[in-house]
Amino acid sequence: MYEWIKALHIIAVISWMAGMLYLPRLFVYHCEAEVGSKQSETFKVMERRLLKGIINPAMIVTWLAGLYLVWAGHWYLSGWFHAKFTLVLILSAFHGFFSRYVKDFAADRNQRSQKFYRIINEVPAVLMIVIVILVVIKPF
Repeated sequence: MYEWIKALHIIAVISWMAGMLYLPRLFVYHCEAEVGSKQSETFKVMERRLLKGIINPAMIVTWLAGLYLVWAGHWYLSGWFHAKFTLVLILSAFHGFFSRYVKDFAADRNQRSQKFYRIINEVPAVLMIVIVILVVIKPF
């Protein structure tokens, strides 16, 4: 069963990361759209569907499957896992920030610039790289 849960975990992580990398790009483009325009309204739908239909469910499955793997594999005793867990908590916090930005755009209350979203778009990618290295290499 462990291997099946691990496969599910990897699939969920890929889905979560795909959404976490794409959503801030939508924010960049949404910044260009005039408030109330058809383009702006389209971005609102795309952002909401991406968050609710892909990112949120993928994060939930990632966490549930990951917690099972930690428990079943006794990884909670490993130093690399503690570092990974911290980074996953940070990634989850960014998920929360992105959820808030979706709500801000939906209410036409965005206060952030394209530059902000371009920069913030890099954070999930960097976290993902370090997390994968920790899981594969297990340096400590």
